[in-house]
Amino acid sequence: MPGTFEPLPGGGAAVALDDVEISIIRSLAVQLLELIGPGPAGDASDDPLAELFAEGPSEPPADPVLRRLFPDAYSDPEGTPQAKEAEEQRAYSAEFRRYTENDLRAGKRDNALAVIRSLDELSSASAGEGGAVLKLSAEESQRWLGALNDLRLAIGSRLEITDEDDTDLLYRLPDEDPRKPMVMAYLWLGGLQETLIATLMP
Repeated sequence: MPGTFEPLPGGGAAVALDDVEISIIRSLAVQLLELIGPGPAGDASDDPLAELFAEGPSEPPADPVLRRLFPDAYSDPEGTPQAKEAEEQRAYSAEFRRYTENDLRAGKRDNALAVIRSLDELSSASAGEGGAVLKLSAEESQRWLGALNDLRLAIGSRLEITDEDDTDLLYRLPDEDPRKPMVMAYLWLGGLQETLIATLMP
């Protein structure tokens, strides 16, 4: 089980993590949480209907990692559109972003928090033992899956990974390359993500 998720009877998944692995994942989740930003302010409306229609930003984030986490909804995958088409796509994307980004941020924030809380509980229960087996319910597994995906997107953006060829190059980086620790985290999280997906497949 070390380093890989395995299915639990009745749903959910389990993985054995040592103290270093727990610390790494928790630290990355905290950084992701800080990157996504805080939730609604204390003076936010208590009216759920008002919250539902609260407007978010209409422009893409300036940070390239956030742009990867919250991409434009409308773009031309085949290439550069004509000027009129590009203007229409920007308008559609701005409108879509205005009414969806707040919810997307809240979901990603909740996923990262779920990871942090479950690791904190695991650390408390296994203090002094050098590691433990993390057991997740089916719902917690889905939250972990979302958070692992976001972490890989964030790290991949920092590493400027855009396609599979870029990933192949990572395996050949020399040990002295300053990106090596980030690359190792990226590949390790990818393995965790793949095995978690496998446990959730019917």
